[in-house]
Amino acid sequence: MSKKLVKRIISFGVLSLVIGGAAVLQAHAAIDPGLNEINSEICLGHEDPRQIVARIINTMMLFLGIIAVVIILLGGFKWMTAAGNEENISGAKKIMAAGVIGLVIILASWGIAQFILNNLVNATGN
Repeated sequence: MSKKLVKRIISFGVLSLVIGGAAVLQAHAAIDPGLNEINSEICLGHEDPRQIVARIINTMMLFLGIIAVVIILLGGFKWMTAAGNEENISGAKKIMAAGVIGLVIILASWGIAQFILNNLVNATGN
């Protein structure tokens, strides 16, 4: 896999995280212009900040998981198009192994984040 392709995949993933995170926050903003003038001016939401953080973490982990799966698929594609060339096959195996390791790290970090956020919510009495 060329370095340009890897850079494009990573930059696409980062761009998707930025755009997706902003879209998620805008979609869930609760605006009540009749409540008070300050709230209507700065458009603050009424959600719990812990829920907002949890939603952002889940969205980021979703995009990172998609990127890891795409890397695994690219490794599989490289393997299928190797035509028996051992050098290309070993490169494809390395790419797939890196994708699987990345996916395991992403899933573990998601689990740790969920554990911390759930305990934070339970500890604060919500």
